[in-house]
Amino acid sequence: MSVKPPSDYLQQRRPRQHFSDRAAYLEHELQAMAPKRWRPNLPFKDYRFEWEDLVPATAATIGKIVMVAAIVAAFAGPLGLSDAFVIENVRFEMLIAAVLFVILISGFLNPVANLAGTHGPLIPLIPLIVAAGGHPMALGILIGVLGFILGITKGGSLLAKLTSNGVCGGLLLYLGFIGLQAQIKHLFSWATGFDMAYLAFVIILAVIILYAYLEHIQKRWLAIPLGSALAALLAWSLGAPFSFQTEPGIPNLNPAYWWGADTGWQLGLPTLQHFLAVAPFAVLAVAMWSPDFLGHRVFQQLNYPAKTDKVLMNIDDTMCSAATRQVTGSLLGGGNIASSWGTYIIPASIARRPIPAGAVLTGLFCIIAALWGYPMDLAVWPPVLSVALMVGVFIPLLEAGMQMTREGKTTQSAAIVIFSSALVNPVFGWSLTVLLDNLGIIGCKERGKGLGHLGRWIVPGIVFIVLCTVMAAIGMFPGIPAFLPSFRLTV
Repeated sequence: MSVKPPSDYLQQRRPRQHFSDRAAYLEHELQAMAPKRWRPNLPFKDYRFEWEDLVPATAATIGKIVMVAAIVAAFAGPLGLSDAFVIENVRFEMLIAAVLFVILISGFLNPVANLAGTHGPLIPLIPLIVAAGGHPMALGILIGVLGFILGITKGGSLLAKLTSNGVCGGLLLYLGFIGLQAQIKHLFSWATGFDMAYLAFVIILAVIILYAYLEHIQKRWLAIPLGSALAALLAWSLGAPFSFQTEPGIPNLNPAYWWGADTGWQLGLPTLQHFLAVAPFAVLAVAMWSPDFLGHRVFQQLNYPAKTDKVLMNIDDTMCSAATRQVTGSLLGGGNIASSWGTYIIPASIARRPIPAGAVLTGLFCIIAALWGYPMDLAVWPPVLSVALMVGVFIPLLEAGMQMTREGKTTQSAAIVIFSSALVNPVFGWSLTVLLDNLGIIGCKERGKGLGHLGRWIVPGIVFIVLCTVMAAIGMFPGIPAFLPSFRLTV
């Protein structure tokens, strides 16, 4: 009987004892991996589990609970659905993501496809979608179809190539700053609610000192568990209110229940009119993917050592995975809007870990949280939630953005993308600045000359015009009413 040869990974890797410190060992693990796209990748044969994988898995689970709850609640509010509906749908969505996609795709079939997470930037638009006659299933299906087309045609990687370091760095700085500012306000708002505003100041100051110390000892990857634990301990010891309310249980798994006329969403199945109502929002949602996915891949590149290109996130594969997850979740009854999972990939990059092992742990954590119930209460407690997002996502985004804009003329492009994003939103800022940058009006003029007509102005120009048309139609330009009368609504 023939014996199968060891995998490329097993041939290349060396045990921990061969390295002077753990950082060198983790870098070697990244360089030794040889992930196979859309073929089985087995634990201990093609990758290993390390203690560091617990960090992105924990952060991702916290982020998943919070972001899906925000999406579903944004739909449920205008539709008059209860908090109990939101909790049950979130638990259902976590099981869909964990079992069908996180573990199966990112953990086994394609370790260079980032986990399919939640589309946070779309949350403010959801009340407008509902008011315009939108249907969650129609929106999800259209986003999935458009996203799959973009991924399968490699449109995502093309747009990534056309985005310079200055544009990407400025985008990271903007997203990091507004996210950090929002979480600080959220923490103070929570503490003010029970007349202990000083508690937010104490927590944030303590976390700043902890984060600085972890940077000093080069253990920044521990910021999420230690920061969240410190925040929870300080809040609890100083008398902040907290209680476990979500009991163990299994959500309804029947799609007919979720899409019934009198059960679940209480909307029935979508009609053609529903698809027409959500079409502009679906185009905008998929357009938001490119800068989001690009930022995640660039963050990996900045934190990984040399010779690790083969384990970097594949933008097009991630788009296909997120699109498939979107259609599947919407058909089954979930309310999530999919995107690349930032609360996973950013902590994983800081910890210098590849995607698959942490993906398997994330899937297991999501299943446990969904079925057990109690961890969901702890994850959404403001001290834990805000600190995890601040130290695990937004501060690292600021650091990465600063690192990308240190050389050459990148500061010009970075300033313009921040300026224009503040005027409208990051999608407008990204598309406008890519066009100006590639034309050579700002940034490095030599770079634009090497892109050819297609890369200099044809593709960026078409993208900018299409996005501006969509945003003008639904009223996203400040001070300008929506061009389409059905979207002229106050939200």
